[in-house]
Amino acid sequence: MVKVKDIVSRFAEFAPPFMAEKGDPIGLQLGSLEAEVHKLMVTLDVRPEVVQEAIKNKVDFIFAHHPAMFKPIKQFDLADPQNRMYAELLKHNITVFAAHTNLDNANGGMNDWLAEKMNLKKTSILLPAKHEQMFKLAVFVPQKDAPKMRAALGAVDAGKVGNYNNCSYSLEGVGRFQPNNQAHPTIGKKGSLTEVEEEKIEVVLPARKKSAVLKAMFTAHPYEEPVFDLFKIEEFGQKYGMGRIGFLEEPQTVRQYAEFCKKIFKLQSLRVVSKEPNKKIERVAVLGGSGGKFYPEAQQQGAQLYVTGDISYHTGHDILASGLSALDPGHHIESICKEKLLELFTKWNVENDWKLRLIASKLNTDPFMFI
Repeated sequence: MVKVKDIVSRFAEFAPPFMAEKGDPIGLQLGSLEAEVHKLMVTLDVRPEVVQEAIKNKVDFIFAHHPAMFKPIKQFDLADPQNRMYAELLKHNITVFAAHTNLDNANGGMNDWLAEKMNLKKTSILLPAKHEQMFKLAVFVPQKDAPKMRAALGAVDAGKVGNYNNCSYSLEGVGRFQPNNQAHPTIGKKGSLTEVEEEKIEVVLPARKKSAVLKAMFTAHPYEEPVFDLFKIEEFGQKYGMGRIGFLEEPQTVRQYAEFCKKIFKLQSLRVVSKEPNKKIERVAVLGGSGGKFYPEAQQQGAQLYVTGDISYHTGHDILASGLSALDPGHHIESICKEKLLELFTKWNVENDWKLRLIASKLNTDPFMFI
C-alpha cells in the first residue's frame, strides 16, 4: 500500500525542499508520513470548507500549495475556527502536506505554469537564479571492482548531468598502502607494502544526495578503509528561481493584455497600474502570489509589464513613478496548481502503480468578491 512518504518523496524529485525560500513552512502540516493513502485531493488552500469537501469525498491525503500552518499554534482553543479545522483533520485521519515556494521556484512548476497560461515565450527566471549545491566525488577502487562501484553510485543518482544518467570519468593508476597489525586488509598482508592496480572514479552529485551516495560507496567498496575525495563545485547544478519573464508573440497594449488575463484566469476584474494603458508592450514578467516588492527586478530585466498579486497602495504608486506598468489579477490565480498537480499525480500514479484515487478541490477559495 502506498504511503504519504512515497508520494512526497516522488514529488521532492520534481520540486525539492531545498528550493523553498528561507522560513517557508513547507512539508508535513498535519498527520503522518507513514499514513496509508487511498484517495488524494489537491488544492490551493486548506480552509474549513475544503476540509469538509475532503471529508465528504473520503479523502485521506490533502496536497496543498499554500501551507495550512503559517504560524505555530500556541493554544489549541477550539473556539478558534482554524483550530477546529485542525481538529477535524485529525479526527478524520487526513494528512496534509504543503509545497509552497519550492513549487514556485521549481523548473516546470507554478511560475512556468502561469507563464505558459499567459502565452509567454522564450521565458527565463525573473529573480536572480540560484544554483543547486553540487559535489564531486572521486573514489579509488581495485580495477576489478570498478564496474560494481559505478553501478552502485549510479543507482542512487550520482553521475546525473542534465538529461544524462550514469556519467563518470575513470583514470587508472597504482594504489599503495601498508596495513598495520590492527588492520583487516582485503588485499595484501599486515606489515607489507602493497601495490594494487586501481581505478579512480569521478562522479558529480547534488548535496541532497550526499548521504545516500556515500552510503552506497562504502557498501560497494571492498576495502576496510576506502580512499575518496569529496569537494564542492560551484555553479554546476540546475538553476532555479522565482518568477518568469518572457515575450508575447505579438505586441499588445497594456489594456488589451489585461483583458486577455481577465479571460484566461476567469476573473470578474483585475487591477491595472499604468500611466499609459494604451501603450504597446511585448516583454512581460510574472510572479505568482504576493510579488509587488519585486517590481524593480522586473524592470531591471527589461519588463514593460509586471503581473503579480497583492500589490499594495504605496507599491502601486512606486510602480507608477518608475514608469513600469503592472497588473494585479490577485493571489488566487495560483489555483492553476489544482489542474497541474492533478496531471502530475495522475502520471506518477500510473508510473508507480500506486492505484490511488485522485481528485482536485472544486471550491473557489478566493476570499474576495466584487460587487
